[in-house]
Amino acid sequence: MGTITTKDGVEIFYKDWGKGQPIVFSHGWPLSADDWDTQMLFFLSHGYRVIAHDRRGHGRSSQPGEGHDMDHYADDLAALTAHLDLKDAIHVGHSTGGGEVVHYIARHGESRVAKAAILSAVPPLMVQTPANPGGLPKSVFDGLQAQLAANRSQFYRDVPSGPFYGYNRAGAKPSEAVIANWWRQGMMGGAKAHYDGIVAFSQTDFSEDLKKITVPVFVMHGDDDQIVPYADSAPLSAKLLKNGTLKTYKGFPHGMPTTEAETINADLLAFLKA
Repeated sequence: MGTITTKDGVEIFYKDWGKGQPIVFSHGWPLSADDWDTQMLFFLSHGYRVIAHDRRGHGRSSQPGEGHDMDHYADDLAALTAHLDLKDAIHVGHSTGGGEVVHYIARHGESRVAKAAILSAVPPLMVQTPANPGGLPKSVFDGLQAQLAANRSQFYRDVPSGPFYGYNRAGAKPSEAVIANWWRQGMMGGAKAHYDGIVAFSQTDFSEDLKKITVPVFVMHGDDDQIVPYADSAPLSAKLLKNGTLKTYKGFPHGMPTTEAETINADLLAFLKA
């Protein structure tokens, strides 16, 4: 485990375990590298080098007042890959992290990248616009910011208790440990980073980024995702990618890397080995 300092003086925390082909994990909002524990241990045991960082303003990274946008997120990831001199790396991003991965590859090129996988990811564009009529109204994201500003701790209980893991569905069996771990990770980060991050993940249009990417990209999404609705995300991303493969998971929630880890890990491993 270590830290790097970016050009604008932000300290980014990361974990780096094992040897072999590197897999770099980018986490979702408002979490941390810890959200990848299950995947990191799994792929470490399969002979990969596993790396995950806390996005600026999240987890154990420093909490600057500015720079909470996709350009900075991508540049921070580029700084980490350069610092570690990664080659032939596989990038895996969940939710906002999927946007970070896509923007990083498009913005910084593919010279260090072998493949990528985006899970329950925000691209191409979440917010509704004239060009993206299937998106969610901006008022939805304004509401998230209002809840965060009013009582972040309560908001960070409500999200994992309900839509994030599908625990609000009939017959679901909520895990208090999973909910508490989501809350813990969220509260480690900074309110300003998380507030601004809602704009970053919802209003960034990744369409042109997706078109630029030529490496193989595995697009994985549950059709019962209540955070990033399926129809306006994964199928559209897969179409824009030159070398994209879409896999749809019936009934899986947004937080499927946690609740359905066995299935997700096995499918990721098969993609990496293909």
